[in-house]
Amino acid sequence: MIAAIAKPHVDWFALSPSLALISVTGVLLFVAVLAPRAVRKPLSAFLAFGGFIASFVFAIVLDARSADGTTAVHDAIFRDKWSALAQVLLAGSGAVAVLISYRERMRDEHIAEYYALLTAAGAGMAFFVQASSLLTLFLGLEWFSIALYVLTAIDIDLIGSLEAGLKYLIIGAFGSATLLFGSALVYGITGELSFDRIAAAGHSHDVMTVVGLAMIIAGLAFKASAAPFHMWTPDAYQGAPTPVTAFMSSATKIAALVVTYRVLVTAFPDDQNLWTGAIAAIAIVSLAWGNIAALLQRNVKRILAYSSISHAGFMLIGVAAANALGARAVMFYLIPYAAMSLGAFAVVAARERELGVPVTLHNLAGLGWERPFLGIAMWTFMLGMLGFPVTGGFFGKFYVFAAAYDAGWWWLIVAGVIATMISAYYYLGIVRAMYFREAAELQLAPVGGAPNPELLLSAGVLICVVVTVGSFFAVQPLIDVAKDAASALPL
Repeated sequence: MIAAIAKPHVDWFALSPSLALISVTGVLLFVAVLAPRAVRKPLSAFLAFGGFIASFVFAIVLDARSADGTTAVHDAIFRDKWSALAQVLLAGSGAVAVLISYRERMRDEHIAEYYALLTAAGAGMAFFVQASSLLTLFLGLEWFSIALYVLTAIDIDLIGSLEAGLKYLIIGAFGSATLLFGSALVYGITGELSFDRIAAAGHSHDVMTVVGLAMIIAGLAFKASAAPFHMWTPDAYQGAPTPVTAFMSSATKIAALVVTYRVLVTAFPDDQNLWTGAIAAIAIVSLAWGNIAALLQRNVKRILAYSSISHAGFMLIGVAAANALGARAVMFYLIPYAAMSLGAFAVVAARERELGVPVTLHNLAGLGWERPFLGIAMWTFMLGMLGFPVTGGFFGKFYVFAAAYDAGWWWLIVAGVIATMISAYYYLGIVRAMYFREAAELQLAPVGGAPNPELLLSAGVLICVVVTVGSFFAVQPLIDVAKDAASALPL
């Protein structure tokens, strides 16, 4: 008789946020083949939105029912509050991205595939943030990356989309290969794949371990859009359909930074003196490169792309602090940042659909008077990214600076303050373009007359405004949530 094969216990509920989205992905592929063209778009959007909402609910319940340090599926994934809170943010970002996407101009024959790829990317990110070993880390990374490569190039009628997708594919593949090679080096010296067992193997400061650690940091920095590993970001953000850019700018940042923090403090605690210095250097380069390069841009999507590089630098200050306060700061910062980034790109998407051309500072003129709600929302997002009070961006920056001060990194605080002062020029420049230059002077008019109201996009923007402003007034409850999530890390 053939001996029974031992099967590991699978905690299906721990996988529920990912399973909800991947199940919807499968249904959407059937919709792409079987649904009549007339109902394909609304049905696909409804299913995708429902999938993200289901994932959002599962993640909240998972957060409430998870204990710190718990693993599942034969120790392949973590089931804890750190990953669950990240999944809440990812699912929320995906749901808003669906609202922004509905009126996007793209061919009907690919619309169901678009939403299928969006949910597949969300499922991959939800799985990625739970990774507890180098194997599941790479699996999750490739899962969502492949979906994003296709999403970037899916609109073949959009000028620059195919080029952006190709650049993202080539550079992203290089980043993934770097991470994989670094993981192989770490496994080769330790003989372990799980993060905690790598730490227990006791090979800190070994040359192979240090080189592998450096390559893992570089691979994750590619996904976080941190300089000098950011070279794909401006072109991909500009060339991709704007709803895809909105999703990438928020969700990819959440996934990459959450996993970076966990990998470093869990797998390499004995090498902390090495990787904190490296992360601090990357933070400085990101702050400098992102802000200075943004000063030279006129395309609004490219400005926001360089802004995202700068914000990666701010959040990496919290990672470099490598303390409990830094973990809370990063998790809190991601909440208003995701809302501000999604909302800003949603406003750009609305303007693109009105004019039928890429949005620049030149043709952004008059938006604040033509569309008062979108104008007010945009300056709210810009002031939030700048770190003004009455937005969560203020406490986000204050919190990472506090973490840096607690760790003794006072020069990171100085760099962050200088970067904030530089960023005022282009953030306020966008506000100035909307309100202080009349569209009539430039002879601009929306294509086809008055702009059509976009209720779903406006709803998405409203959600982002509420989160951006609400995270200022509800700062203590959110800090408590971030504190509970950070308690799952070995700090």
